[in-house]
Amino acid sequence: MYIIKVKGKAKIPDYIQLRDEAFVLIAYFRADRPLKDLHRYGLEGKETELANVISGLEFGKLQKLDV
Repeated sequence: MYIIKVKGKAKIPDYIQLRDEAFVLIAYFRADRPLKDLHRYGLEGKETELANVISGLEFGKLQKLDV
């Protein structure tokens, strides 16, 4: 699974995208509310690790998600 942080413009907020191994979009959520409904993405119980990864992400850089 891959993660990328997308910069919003004007009234559109910043978003986080989760993509599978084929880079198909499987989820996206607002960067300021990233820890809702993680069970949908198979990331339940990994809120702390995911919050740390998101805080260190640079905008527009695709990164392998290993949590």
